[in-house]
Amino acid sequence: MVNEIIIAGFGGQGVLSMGKILAYSGLMEGKEVSWFPSYGPEQRGGTANVTVILSDNTISSPIVSEYDIAIILNQPSLDKFESQVKPGGILLYDPEGIPRAPKRTDISVYKIEAMATASELKNQKAFNMFVLGGLLKVCPIVTLEHVMMGLKKSLPERHHSMLPMNEQAILKGMEIVEEMNKSAS
Repeated sequence: MVNEIIIAGFGGQGVLSMGKILAYSGLMEGKEVSWFPSYGPEQRGGTANVTVILSDNTISSPIVSEYDIAIILNQPSLDKFESQVKPGGILLYDPEGIPRAPKRTDISVYKIEAMATASELKNQKAFNMFVLGGLLKVCPIVTLEHVMMGLKKSLPERHHSMLPMNEQAILKGMEIVEEMNKSAS
């Protein structure tokens, strides 16, 4: 099984760290993994995306032109990557700052109100964990146990006290994800 994933949004939304956590999670499960970030010189506010490939077999190249799964967190990313989701694939998006919802009908589209939930719970730093939870509900490509191991590996030790809060955010994300349409293929 191969999952080619793009996560895209603005810098500061946790795009790259979400990709890193998925990559570490895949490693913990014994999968072949590729983590290929792409971002501009801006640290916050510029666009950022990361391609993550999780596979049971050797990965031939980290460069992908079509994706099985797209996680979209802003309008420029939706405009760029919606057409690059393989027919029958999955697009997961947060509608905050995305005035035009995805239009494709040959893919499964899921909405997650991660930013609104993060604001409501006064937990903006866990925004990307809500999104990750939504992904894991829709497509359980790695286990929660391995995600928590990957999160522990990617967080500096001084932040390990935040692991339970992050796990709660992932579980909440699993609750709030909504199917918008089911792929026709």
